[in-house]
Amino acid sequence: MSHEYRVWARIDHAALRANFEEARLLAAGATLFAVVKADAYGHGGVAVARSLLAAGCEQLAVASVDEACVLRDAGITAPLLVLGGVEGPGGAKEAAARGLGVVVHHAGHVDALAAAGAPLAAHVEIDTGMHRMGVPLAEAAALLERVAAAPHLSLDGLMTHLARADERDLVPSLEQLARFRALLGEARAAGAAPRFVHVGNSATLLVGEVLRAACPEVNAVRPGLMLYGARPAAHLPGVLTPVMSLCARVVQVRSVAAGAAVGYGALWRAERATRVATVAAGYADGVPTAACNAGQVSIRGRRHRIVGRVSMDATGVDIGDAAVEIGDEVLFFGTRHDAALPVEEAAEAAGTISYELLSRVGRRVPRLHEGADG
Repeated sequence: MSHEYRVWARIDHAALRANFEEARLLAAGATLFAVVKADAYGHGGVAVARSLLAAGCEQLAVASVDEACVLRDAGITAPLLVLGGVEGPGGAKEAAARGLGVVVHHAGHVDALAAAGAPLAAHVEIDTGMHRMGVPLAEAAALLERVAAAPHLSLDGLMTHLARADERDLVPSLEQLARFRALLGEARAAGAAPRFVHVGNSATLLVGEVLRAACPEVNAVRPGLMLYGARPAAHLPGVLTPVMSLCARVVQVRSVAAGAAVGYGALWRAERATRVATVAAGYADGVPTAACNAGQVSIRGRRHRIVGRVSMDATGVDIGDAAVEIGDEVLFFGTRHDAALPVEEAAEAAGTISYELLSRVGRRVPRLHEGADG
């Protein structure tokens, strides 16, 4: 099918299912909340959700009520947890109507959910050190009391988020877990009985027993990036298979004289006479401008350097004397039969992270789902 497109993203659902099985193995019996926010990190939320559910996943997590509605409208009836909470009374009523679980970060969320007039499952997030979302530790007891007193609202989960689990030094994560565990003990002593206790993301799962042992009460995890075959950090172990491969076609090949400039702003000049291939993918498709003169692509199994400024719809590649022709397939990251170019490597070359490369693949790029369920 790919010959019909100038640029496309191939989504390998067999790899997705294999990564889910790896996450399930590492979870050691804990419930998996598979994170499919941001259109499943750019992979296609509906198709990915269906494959994960068919593989045995019981819970899904998204960032917003709007994202949850997309899945509900596609016929997905599995439990959905809205990690970002709700925006006002309208969002709370929509969450109730759609049967969503909702993360609570502050008293305003409690008030909105209580006013929705229908049963809602709340997961209270405790800020143990990330200082991004969640209720501060000093205010947690009062917020939990407020949830307990709110009509139609049940405490379904208690959670926190680790800010540095992808680092070699696990001390900051262990400190966060100690704070969370102390709060959990106090909450239970006060009568709270959350069904789910969760702290872990992909990095937490890949680290293994050290973090799990620090809070044995945890019975659920929230894998995201690892499901898509990428590691949060290079040192983390685990058998993962890339799910997305970003590909495009060579649409022009030209000879360039020594000293000639290529692309906007003359940011690259040929040091010698060479050949440059123009590839039909640019920053509107997910190729970062920071890959200029640094990133690589693979063509016919050989690596070639990106040269000149990445344009909206095109990228230049120095191919030298390689046997490259118009119509050849170019791999920006992922895998194909003759090459592998990890998304982590592509991200490092562009000075960013794999999360961003995956989730910023442009909406105009068709996703070709191979082996999808449903």
